[in-house]
Amino acid sequence: MAAPEVKSPRSLGRLSEIAQVAARHGFGYFLRKYRLGDLLPKGEQRLDADSTASDRGRRLREMLDELGPTFVKFGQLLSTRPDVVPPDIVAELRGLQDDVSPVGFNQIRDVIEAELDLTIERAFLEFDVVPMASASIGQVHRAVLPDGQEVAVKVQRPAAPAQIEADLSLLYQAARLLRERVKALEFLDPRELVDEFARSIRLELDYGHEARNAETFYRNFARDPKVVVPKVIRQYSSGRVLTLEYLHGRKVADLDLEMMTPGERSDVVTRMADTWMTMVFRHGFFHADPHPANVFVLDSGELGLVDFGQAGKLTDDDMTRLTRLFVDAATENVDAIPRRLRELGVRYAPEREQEFRQQLQVLFDRYYGARLSDVDPVQVIREAFQLIYSLNLKLPSRFVMLDKAIATLASVGQEVYPDFNVFEVAKPYARRLLAERFHPKLLAKQARSEALALGSIARDVPYQMHDILERLRDGTFQVRIENPGIDQLDEIIQQATNRLAVALVIVGGLMGSSIIGVFATGGPHVMGLHLLAVVGFVLSGVFGVWLIWGILRHSRL
Repeated sequence: MAAPEVKSPRSLGRLSEIAQVAARHGFGYFLRKYRLGDLLPKGEQRLDADSTASDRGRRLREMLDELGPTFVKFGQLLSTRPDVVPPDIVAELRGLQDDVSPVGFNQIRDVIEAELDLTIERAFLEFDVVPMASASIGQVHRAVLPDGQEVAVKVQRPAAPAQIEADLSLLYQAARLLRERVKALEFLDPRELVDEFARSIRLELDYGHEARNAETFYRNFARDPKVVVPKVIRQYSSGRVLTLEYLHGRKVADLDLEMMTPGERSDVVTRMADTWMTMVFRHGFFHADPHPANVFVLDSGELGLVDFGQAGKLTDDDMTRLTRLFVDAATENVDAIPRRLRELGVRYAPEREQEFRQQLQVLFDRYYGARLSDVDPVQVIREAFQLIYSLNLKLPSRFVMLDKAIATLASVGQEVYPDFNVFEVAKPYARRLLAERFHPKLLAKQARSEALALGSIARDVPYQMHDILERLRDGTFQVRIENPGIDQLDEIIQQATNRLAVALVIVGGLMGSSIIGVFATGGPHVMGLHLLAVVGFVLSGVFGVWLIWGILRHSRL
């Protein structure tokens, strides 16, 4: 969605409101420094809160919380982008919670009846008026189907799509202002961030997408006796209504940890970690938000999963490349790690590769010889995020989601059981992955596949050479080189040539006018000079002023 070129008074008012909230939370200095103070009302230009750089993450989190649900979700997206957000802010933004007051039951009734084409009385035997949970996009109600099955019905708020589109428009305007005025953010593209957020949140508006994710998780865990994924009730689901089997139990977020023994706490987080490691290493399809409100400890003892709007997928090629990365990491082959990361889609400036290797070596040296049980996974993840940010590494979205899931899992695990170490749980899964990827049968299969691919390339080479020779013979063979630097150099040379030509015209005019003024005796004179000499001096002066103005305008002498 393109940002509007002309801001409406209503949009300007909302932008001004955002600026005031930012100033109240200690970011007034930022607005003034980057010429954004005009968004503040008169008399509030100096409004600012007592603030320090050390608490900027907390202040940003509180600011987004005050601005409303869409901005909370934008903050949650930023918490998954350690390549553009400093680690201290990432840690704070992870604390954002998408909890809002529920809308009235009549509005929920209208959405259900419009989507299912049934009255709520015909669709359900029972339907709780008070929701079990409420978020910015939808809320969840307990209900009972006509056949007596207990279900959870997730219903989208009626005004959610319109509100989100309005807020997205404001975010695009804000991104444009930041791009134009804040030179310190030249290393990132604010519009690209908003584009990513727009794709993500519009996908969350489609409950059909969440239903497909839920069905995939249901199939993957169908034979796992320790994990329960609620079944989607398709005939009672649509793009704005999602009906799932009801799970009886307690959220991990609601567990009374003080009443639980250390063994019980350890069991809960270990089973959570096992579940996510199974998703990542075996299924290649993982729940991207292991928040404690999305995981239940069921009355029957299993773990239950809910909220399937965000999910990541790793391909078979991804797993093969991850295996190579694990091998290089385990053997401390630091020089090979940048190449392995490039194979996985990680991008960074080529001129910083040596710095990247040095930073990796420092990280390896710090933990060399340490047992996994002695390593603080949260600290390691924090240091990895610092490395990503400092080098401005660009991560593919699927790995950004994986980073977020593992970091959230490690954090939640330590909250429930302080001695929890997610790396210890992951170790046997990684070992099994290595064994599977280097199994003779799999290696033979890969060799056969690569041999067929190389054979196909070899078969096409003679035909491709024939095409090249045909074009050479016909004179239609072209080599096109694209280099932005060359284009810029050409522009600079053209500009310099034009200025040199004007300067020569000026010099010629001055010399010609001087000769005429000295040797011409007949004809009209002005102020003791021949008229043609005066005209020449005036034109040369005009060209000279124009040339100087052009040089000064581009700040180049």
